Amino acid sequence: MAEKHQLVNNSSPEDIETDECMNTYSHIYSPDLLIDQVAFITGGGSGIGFRIAEVLMRHGCDTVIASRNLEKLTEAAKKLSSTTGRRCLAIVMDVRQPETISAAMDETLKTFGRVDILINNAAGNFLCPATSLSFNAFKTVMEIDTMGTFNTSKVIYDKWFKDHGGSIVNISATLGYRGQALQVHAGSAKAANDAMTRHLAVEWGPSGVRVNTVAPGPISGTEGYRRLGGSHAESAGVFRSIPLQRAGNKTEIAHAVLFLASHAASYVTGAILVADGGAWLTSANDVERLLGIVSSRSAKL
Repeated sequence: MAEKHQLVNNSSPEDIETDECMNTYSHIYSPDLLIDQVAFITGGGSGIGFRIAEVLMRHGCDTVIASRNLEKLTEAAKKLSSTTGRRCLAIVMDVRQPETISAAMDETLKTFGRVDILINNAAGNFLCPATSLSFNAFKTVMEIDTMGTFNTSKVIYDKWFKDHGGSIVNISATLGYRGQALQVHAGSAKAANDAMTRHLAVEWGPSGVRVNTVAPGPISGTEGYRRLGGSHAESAGVFRSIPLQRAGNKTEIAHAVLFLASHAASYVTGAILVADGGAWLTSANDVERLLGIVSSRSAKL
């Protein structure tokens, strides 16, 4: 008699929507996967960056979390270290200013003596029609997302990866795959980052540096989810068009990053791993709905 196959459980892993550490965590990989390695995470004080830091630390890694908000970083570092038992260094830095990145890297090497992983997670985004987008707003997003990724990657490559190797994981998006409405700024920036991933993978591979990207879809519990109308989309049933029938969570993105950052992906470079439940393949580019969200918000201002 043929064996009866059971349906695969498509439930999501543990996560909480706030910037707090999880009360419980189930390891998919060995807890020692990243033992005594050091990860440098831009935008690591909140959202996806915070959860990435937590998951890497739960696998034996020490971390540096860097952004412009010292108060938020300091609070986040205390939470992360208390929960995981690993060290977390909070450093104020602006990805648009290479000199601040250089100083942050010097402090990192003084504290830890090494860097094994770079996570380029700092980003800025909002919904806006191209006709209403100021020149400065477009420039600012490009500076944070694209220039910030290049600046941080180049400084850390020059100061450490060039002679020691390492792994870079960029956090991107699927916005540019179909010309998402109201996202010309972020879509353009992320498309440039995807190209950068491939270029740097080719040029830096001989130095033992792997460069990859994770492109999340709608991820609950993030500022981007709130700004880009995630709650509205959920209540309107929009996520039913996603093959996996739901938004993702921060832990799922952290797991994708963990794979690419670790030796589990030792022969993977120049890759873009889309983690969106299949959303970009099937979700409607609903211009009318998106314009309606913007109009509704404008009416409340």
